[in-house]
Amino acid sequence: MMRSNPLYHTTRGQAYVGDSLELLAELPDNSIDLVMTSPPFALRRKKTYGNVEETEYVEWIKPFGREVFRVLKETGSFVLDLGGAYRSGIPSRSLYNFRVLLAFCDELGFHLAEDFYWFNPAKLPSPIEWVNKRKIRAKDSVNTVWWFGKTELPKADVRKVLAPYSDRMKKLIEDPKSFYKPKKRPSGHDISAGFGKDNGGAIPSNLLSIPNTDSNSNYLRLCKELGWQRHPARFPAELPAFFIKMLTDEQDVVLDIFGGSNTTGFTAESLNRKWLTFEIDREYLAASVFRFLEGYDLEEIQGILGKIQDGQSNYFLGNIHGMLGKNPLLQDSVGESNGG
Repeated sequence: MMRSNPLYHTTRGQAYVGDSLELLAELPDNSIDLVMTSPPFALRRKKTYGNVEETEYVEWIKPFGREVFRVLKETGSFVLDLGGAYRSGIPSRSLYNFRVLLAFCDELGFHLAEDFYWFNPAKLPSPIEWVNKRKIRAKDSVNTVWWFGKTELPKADVRKVLAPYSDRMKKLIEDPKSFYKPKKRPSGHDISAGFGKDNGGAIPSNLLSIPNTDSNSNYLRLCKELGWQRHPARFPAELPAFFIKMLTDEQDVVLDIFGGSNTTGFTAESLNRKWLTFEIDREYLAASVFRFLEGYDLEEIQGILGKIQDGQSNYFLGNIHGMLGKNPLLQDSVGESNGG
């Protein structure tokens, strides 16, 4: 599929170093089932992983969106995670994430399938000036996650991401007549006797409560032990897992165009999807190999990393799938994994 050689690959996916626009150009039309990514946000202060000023952000990101539209299959989806931001120097919110939404739909041809909101209850109070010092704003702990379809009917099956029933719902299923009498509610909903049917779980909402509390993963442990810089803006595996499960089938192709530490690729691998990851920073992508090396001894890991550091491309990671299957967070629904 690609002309370039990956930095490393598995039996299911490939991780490439390079400019995403150039790498996207290598992909054929209508070849990708899902693009799941979190680009650098339009923050007021420059970060080590790169970002542009909010006023320039829409024009900066549109070329990526245009290429994503081209490579998506007709049934494909583009899921874009964008954090909120304040305008420079004042306690007034930037509208950049909403301007991206409008530009992608009005100018590039995407359909907004649904707007999701990722709530991170573990996020520290920010921004410091308005929340901690002056105490005139609440902490910013929700990201907008736009689910775009190439057409009005992208492939999706919410039954793959059902949330656990509440205790009350479990009791209702066991003995429906003790809890309610079938009748029409004032809202117009007809609560029939079939309401107590066990469908295997509850339909999730578009508010995804997922704490970003990773502190002891193999990736972080090895970054610390081997002195490698960890990527500062990682989303939790449960976030891409939710969309990968809902929007793709096994063996479908998942792409992350701002791969960072390759959480998306690792999650796709664990869920038996094919994957591609593009990342412009070689060091971040090289360190992402730690995600796939659970159970390897330190000497083996240093040998693999040494080969990647020395410029060897197309390094093959084998014998990893038995260890990936032990990660319960990637096998359960998002509701089960976050306690919701």
